[in-house]
Amino acid sequence: MHGSQGRKESNGAGRLLDRLLLLQEHIPAQDVLQVLQDTGCIDARRCTLTFEVTCWLVLAMGILTDLPLRAVFKAATSLHNLAVTPARSSLCEARQRLGIPPLRRLFYRLVRPLARPDTPGAFYRGLRLMAIDGVAYTVPDSPANARVFGRATSGDRGEAAFPQVRKVSLVEVGTHAEMAFVLRGVNAAGGEQGCVPALCRHLRAGMLLLLDSGFYGYRLWLRAVSTGAEALARLSGTVKLPVLKALPDGSYLSKVYPDWRARGKDSQGVWVRVIRYTHSDPRRVNCGKEHRLLTTLLDACSYPAAELISIYHERWEIELTWDEQKTHQAPRQAGKEAQLRSETPQGVVQEVYALSLGHYLTRAFMAEAASAAGLDPDRLSFIACLRVLRLRLAEYPAVPKQCRAGWYRALLAEMAGERNEPRRNRVNPRVVKVKMSKFKKKRPEHRSVHPLTQTFEASIVIL
Repeated sequence: MHGSQGRKESNGAGRLLDRLLLLQEHIPAQDVLQVLQDTGCIDARRCTLTFEVTCWLVLAMGILTDLPLRAVFKAATSLHNLAVTPARSSLCEARQRLGIPPLRRLFYRLVRPLARPDTPGAFYRGLRLMAIDGVAYTVPDSPANARVFGRATSGDRGEAAFPQVRKVSLVEVGTHAEMAFVLRGVNAAGGEQGCVPALCRHLRAGMLLLLDSGFYGYRLWLRAVSTGAEALARLSGTVKLPVLKALPDGSYLSKVYPDWRARGKDSQGVWVRVIRYTHSDPRRVNCGKEHRLLTTLLDACSYPAAELISIYHERWEIELTWDEQKTHQAPRQAGKEAQLRSETPQGVVQEVYALSLGHYLTRAFMAEAASAAGLDPDRLSFIACLRVLRLRLAEYPAVPKQCRAGWYRALLAEMAGERNEPRRNRVNPRVVKVKMSKFKKKRPEHRSVHPLTQTFEASIVIL
């Protein structure tokens, strides 16, 4: 819904970062001020880089990811508002003063499910489709990042070249909107499963949670379903699930237990429904291999097995969310050796919140555009809509207030026109074009090399 009419838009940050006014369609200025007040970010003196200005600047980093920090400030500021752009060091110090709490509080204040009951592809029999999965980002190779986040290891090849931070998220499948996430070092104890309990706090009745096999565990299962949500998970072949009651659609009821002792005593068992299936297409991966799904939806008449098998494959939409964020929103590029740009752990966490808010903001515009055009949000191209948003940011402030409602409708219509082709029934082999480099692998002794003590000219030896 167009929300700029009647909004008080002329605040300190609005006058300076005037080209970010369009973002207030989904990030109200009053919410930014409120989270700054709640986290104690109150300016003790007058300066250009106030907490409010810095917060909006960090939010802009999540949209204008192809620009360095000073260029983000220039892109958000009209030339007549500020003749001199602050130095990069001043902008970095302002980010450090702002810290993480305002961005975290703003994220959870703003994000909400974007799908409406009539949104195509977002619900299954009245249940909102949700998914949990994890992704890793490489971060700049600074001593602080390596100490806090760690490096992935791979057998005898040693440590990875860059430190990594792992993010495990709860995502609305139909709109790719990220509802919550947990950040940890790549080698943190508990792995991705250890992040799930914190995400379960955001589950609600009326949701259907889709999980990959790596996230199944008895206690995690209980934690998820105790919220009132339903669950549908893929299982590995090691979990024993005997047939306790056969159902007419070929599925059956069984029980899961915390351990083998409880199974032997039939203690603490939880009723579940098991669906076993395979496929007969030899061109697809794992043809003839048995797959098993576990669900809390016990009624075979209300929730047929064939439908649940198809619905489970919607879980792959969360992989497309990672593709949007890592490949299109914040890709590697010249001058940016890692996927994130911050060289301090605090800056990394702050940047991840900015990227997630930028992705959510883009998806919010896309959901609104798709709804106005009667489309499934999946039909819209994320990267094309992100480009539209970037291009129109500077145009919006110059639009007269009485014309902004019409301009905004035209913006949504432009985004609705950026459509993907219908998804093909395709198959891709799991291979890479470039397998390895001929260069030797970077080892710990190659990092933090001390500067040379003499010039090249002084080292010349004529033979």
